[in-house]
Amino acid sequence: MRVTAATLALVLARGANGGCPFANGGAQKDGVRQMFEHEDRLLTSSFNDGDSVPWDELKADIVNLFVSSDSQDFWPADFGHYGPFFVRLAWHCSGSYRTSDGRGGCDGARIRFTPELDWPDNGNLDKALQLLQPLKLKYGDALSWGDLIVLTGTTAIQSMGGPVLGFCAGRIDDADGYGSLTLGPSPEQEALAPCPVNGDCKFPLGQTTVGLIYVNPEGHLSDPVPEGSVPDIRDSFGRMGMNDDETVGLIGAHAFGKFHGACSLGNGLCGSGPLKGNGSNTYTSGFEGKWTETPTLWTNDYFANLLEYDWEKYVGPGGKFQWRPVLKPGAPGPAADIQMLTTDVALTRDPDYLQIVQEYAADLDAFDTTFKNAWYKLTSRDMGPVTRCIGPDVPPAQPFQDPLPPAPEQLADFGAARTAVASLLASDPAHAAAVSALAYNCASTFRATDYLGGCNGARIRFEPDKYWPANAGVDQVLQLLTPIKAQFDTANNGVLSWADLIVLAGTVANEVAGGLGTTFCGGRVDADHGSNDFLAPRTYYSSALIAARDNMQVMGLTPIEAVALSGRLRSPEQVALMGGPGSYSDGTALDNTYFSMLLNEMWEPVDGVATTALGQYYRAASQEAFVTTSDLALIWDPLFKPIVEAYATNREFFQEQFAAAWTKFMNADRFDGPRGNVCTL
Repeated sequence: MRVTAATLALVLARGANGGCPFANGGAQKDGVRQMFEHEDRLLTSSFNDGDSVPWDELKADIVNLFVSSDSQDFWPADFGHYGPFFVRLAWHCSGSYRTSDGRGGCDGARIRFTPELDWPDNGNLDKALQLLQPLKLKYGDALSWGDLIVLTGTTAIQSMGGPVLGFCAGRIDDADGYGSLTLGPSPEQEALAPCPVNGDCKFPLGQTTVGLIYVNPEGHLSDPVPEGSVPDIRDSFGRMGMNDDETVGLIGAHAFGKFHGACSLGNGLCGSGPLKGNGSNTYTSGFEGKWTETPTLWTNDYFANLLEYDWEKYVGPGGKFQWRPVLKPGAPGPAADIQMLTTDVALTRDPDYLQIVQEYAADLDAFDTTFKNAWYKLTSRDMGPVTRCIGPDVPPAQPFQDPLPPAPEQLADFGAARTAVASLLASDPAHAAAVSALAYNCASTFRATDYLGGCNGARIRFEPDKYWPANAGVDQVLQLLTPIKAQFDTANNGVLSWADLIVLAGTVANEVAGGLGTTFCGGRVDADHGSNDFLAPRTYYSSALIAARDNMQVMGLTPIEAVALSGRLRSPEQVALMGGPGSYSDGTALDNTYFSMLLNEMWEPVDGVATTALGQYYRAASQEAFVTTSDLALIWDPLFKPIVEAYATNREFFQEQFAAAWTKFMNADRFDGPRGNVCTL
């Protein structure tokens, strides 16, 4: 029977119930196996066509929802206005984003499902979703839940007098909460990013406490010492991509609303009738009070209040430590009827945070500017480049979106560029592996989790990218291609960007080495700086199996595609520069030899060779050939091994799948709206 991608996918589906051992032969938790059974979550996502949403009509309906006349018995509006409630919903939906792997955020709207909906920090947000349900039904599948949640929170800010930069629509709803399992609490999170002491969680997790968005508001490990919360705040917000100004600015949204903890018995246990668990009987966080005396108006009073009073801790009605204002000596009374949390008071116990608090307390315009930019960043960080945004209120590209210059009107003659690359490689076939590896490494920063990275921009030419261990030898390969770049820079036949040249050269290199021909789609442009550090290769994995599976997911590849790309050309010169003892081949032939060797050889660890970016090295027992733990993970793992076997027994099938995977991977970062790609190959 001829092996096809469909047949192999069926085999994988049938075999998914098997155990999934770690590299050391032990059995993984069932949850870790389940984490990777889905090949492409986008295939089961809800279809949303935001271009057809009447946005002005929707915003008017949202504003009408805020007024007290629409207050519902199942969740009465605090202070007669639902706005603060929806700011919280949008914030908590978006605030799960983390830079380590691009997971989290409101694209997908997974806050509707377990595990996020069950987080203690998201208590009672099911009521906010219930309030939005009529609007979702009215606008149907054209409107995603993610867009509705973020637009409602943004509109709420604007309706209460707050500053808004704009709105990037285009979120695509997930079918379930699967994409949040790695955020925890779950076996998947424990395998990928364990937190031995909840409340003291570290990178790659975003929050310090699993189940909370950022930090414990009562204090580090519930110890109400403001100074102890400062490192948690800075670290957690930093892991979500925010600097000090943005952090303090966002926390300034405490100008709105209140915290709920009037009921000491817990959520839903106080009161009776329609007000059971609601209104004065509400329990959400366990804290009780409001931050300002005008909780439905945008002001900088939150910062002024922090500075105006001394603050003393006490146990509130919900049984948790919180802080009340104390008049400073000589100040006229009475003190305002407001409260603070330990994490609020912490902003006055750090010199850098205090300086920002003082600035925002004295200058509302400065606060406005920081907040509107930070809010847009918070709610749009997982959306990727501005080219994925749709709608009438999309602001210009922001720095966090890694903007690129516009494409030139006239592109290079790519046929002539192909010929030039082929001529270069013909002079020395060994160059093919180096050029192919350059293109792969350039594209490998792409993350389907937040749509960042990829080779568009050719940031691999700059720091920090070119100094990442996996990119050893980049300058030498770029120098090899420089004459071709110069040739087209001086000709009057269009622009050949470095990004296009790198991808085109790698594509031609694969063909020269015996791979199938693929269609090239040009139009990439060059950035003038390198990538953010968080796009560096992920090195925090506890095993090669977890690394192989998680990298596949983050990059948006199916198992069939990920294994095919593992059979790419390897450059012995690059391996040597990385400190490795050698490769499995001389890098001149793109065939299925790699897979046959993985299965047929006995592999022994190489002593005395340092572990590189690819892992520990192993030597074949019968010949001078080397692979790493990253390679061997493909045969250690029952999800990947059937694919290795299929490729090992059918060179044609491997080359077909490699060509398809290469084309997808090289063009994954070429966006045209939420789902579209500028390349129609």
